[in-house]
Amino acid sequence: MKTNYLKRSLLIVAMAVTTTTYAQKKAKVDAGDYEYSNYDQTIIRNGKQLEQIKTNWNGTIYKIELVKDKMTDLYVDGEKIPVARWGEYSTVVGKIREQIRKDRIQAKKDQAQALVDQAQARRDQQQALKDQAQAKRDQEQAVRDQEQAKRDQQQAEKDQAEAKEGQVQAQKDQEQALRDQEQAKKDQEQARLDQIQAKKDQAQAAEDQRQVKLLTADLVKDGIIPNADALHELTLNDEEMTVNGKKQPDTVFNKYKGKYNRFTKLNFSYGNSNGVHTYQGLHISH
Repeated sequence: MKTNYLKRSLLIVAMAVTTTTYAQKKAKVDAGDYEYSNYDQTIIRNGKQLEQIKTNWNGTIYKIELVKDKMTDLYVDGEKIPVARWGEYSTVVGKIREQIRKDRIQAKKDQAQALVDQAQARRDQQQALKDQAQAKRDQEQAVRDQEQAKRDQQQAEKDQAEAKEGQVQAQKDQEQALRDQEQAKKDQEQARLDQIQAKKDQAQAAEDQRQVKLLTADLVKDGIIPNADALHELTLNDEEMTVNGKKQPDTVFNKYKGKYNRFTKLNFSYGNSNGVHTYQGLHISH
């Protein structure tokens, strides 16, 4: 019953707020046999309020326009009827307008009933909301009581677990202390080995620098570069040798490959200017 009240009230209110009144299609008019369907709307044209009626009256389409309740235009099946012939249609126009009047009266009655139904539906809904709110409060209280009991149980379990964790943590701390001692010994040994390796690396770096100077001197001696400052870039690997970006002949490549075999195996590159290419393996720059 509440649902029917609400649906009906919403329908009637929607009809009331529009400026157009629609009659049901094929509704009987008075006691006669005429049938019609129509729309009646009010628009603003050229600053004037204009009422438009369009009706399918017993198979004929009538369109009527009125200003201040006075007919200003008449169309029958799309044809505009001149004022001189309006008298031919006065009877049917009168019936149409009478039916529109009845439709408006019925719409007002329906609207009034809808408001009554809507008010009853609102009262029913408010009572239902009150009942629902009370039921919800009762349910929420039951849930709170249940949650409190659950929290008390969880706290007891947590206290037990924490006591056990304390014992386990003490054992873990003891074991970690032993591991830390072992790691400290390993770190000490690694530091000693790192120092030894650092000395070896330093010695090798010094040797590589010396070999670079010797190689540069050979390049000057062989006339590949005019002096040591002229060497900007050099690469040497198993496949080729380049000096300042220029690939050297095989005779030169083979000579330096054999003499500076360590550089060859390490895919050696050297540069003393910006933009020097970086290769995998040994790379020396100044």
